[in-house]
Amino acid sequence: MLNYLLNLAILVCINAALAITLNFIMGYAGIFSLAHAIFFGVGGYAAAYCALHVSSSLLVALPVAMLIAGVLSLALALPALRVRGEYFVAASLGLQVLGATVFSEWKSVTGGIGGMIGIPPASLFGHELTGQAEFLTVTVLILALIIAATSTLLRSSFGRNLKAIRDSESAACAFGKNVAAIKTLAVAVSSSLAAVAGVLYAFYLSFINVESFTLDTSVLLMAMVIIGGTGTVLGPIVGALLLMLIPSFSSYISFLPQTEIGSIQQIIYGMAMVLLMIFRPGGIVGSHGAKQ
Repeated sequence: MLNYLLNLAILVCINAALAITLNFIMGYAGIFSLAHAIFFGVGGYAAAYCALHVSSSLLVALPVAMLIAGVLSLALALPALRVRGEYFVAASLGLQVLGATVFSEWKSVTGGIGGMIGIPPASLFGHELTGQAEFLTVTVLILALIIAATSTLLRSSFGRNLKAIRDSESAACAFGKNVAAIKTLAVAVSSSLAAVAGVLYAFYLSFINVESFTLDTSVLLMAMVIIGGTGTVLGPIVGALLLMLIPSFSSYISFLPQTEIGSIQQIIYGMAMVLLMIFRPGGIVGSHGAKQ
């Protein structure tokens, strides 16, 4: 039972980190992306490749993954500079489909559909993180650093500029803000931090394939942010906790057909979002106050 709880806690922390990084652009910059799972995947594959061919040290894998994701984020930032609203959502959807295809077909790097297996355990300062408790400690620490980094940025002038762009891009331009640079930097920060979650995910499972980085994952992350509350600090964490616990609890409900549990969970997610949009349009946390 303890191992199960530790496993659940690690996965909740990883998904909370992803939700926080998506909320950074979605809740504070008004950039609704359906391609967040791609940068999650970039981090995972970069970590796996480093561990198998270079080093399994987190101090090597993390900066490499963040750098690659940051560079590739231009593929998302460029559409964000030219289109808005539903047009950008469509552009990010295209990027998601393209990225998943690359993960599936670039067999020499990603292992294709079969994925990458036998990823060595992560190490930190020469110590291998082989136990779940050790890995959870590191994961919680990294989650805390992501929260601190994004909160610091949002309290700075950069964060105020992001919110100004979210509220009115035209007004921000009129006040002399460099909207293009601010948006690009926001997407780069979000993508790089999403890659950090991918690194943790790859090292924890010791195996990754494209199934973990599909459109379903991007939609689930967006649901976490919306249900928890966009533009809030605690919202993405609450959303991740809720949507990770639902499958765990539903699998223990005896009268539910276990062969259809995945479909039942999707129905629960959909119903939760519909009900929240009706009764708490600001999300669980956001409904109690204005966005920051």
